Order: sequence, then structure tokens, then C-alpha cells
Amino acid sequence: MNTTIRRLLYWGLLVLYLLHNDLWLWNDPRIVLGLPIGLLYHIGFCVAAMGLMILLVNYAWPSELDAEGEEQTR
Repeated sequence: MNTTIRRLLYWGLLVLYLLHNDLWLWNDPRIVLGLPIGLLYHIGFCVAAMGLMILLVNYAWPSELDAEGEEQTR
């Protein structure tokens, strides 16, 4: 596994952690696409978190854990 990709994914986790609380949109009354801007932000955040989790499972999951699970089921 390329360690550069793994590090980028871990940095992505840190960025999502920092962006989790949208203090800048808390009192913003704007409506976009029929939704409050804060709710729309969290929908986008959830989609970004889902994408990052998919990438983490596919590229940063330790292969040793899969090997242990296969041995225990036999």
C-alpha cells in the first residue's frame, strides 16, 4: 500500500473533523434549494464523510485483519 495515499486519507480525516462544526453558518438565515444553508452544508458534509470512509476502507484497511478473520472461520 502506498503510504502517501494513506497519509492523504488520514489528513482528510483531520480536515473533516475540523469542518464538522459549521460555526460560520449557525445564524445564517439564507435558504438555498429550499433548505436552510446550514442543513445543506451538513448534507454535503455527510456525503464527503461517506466518500472518505469508502476510500479509507478500500485503501487504508490493514490486510492483516482480513487474514485473521479468514483463519478463524476455518
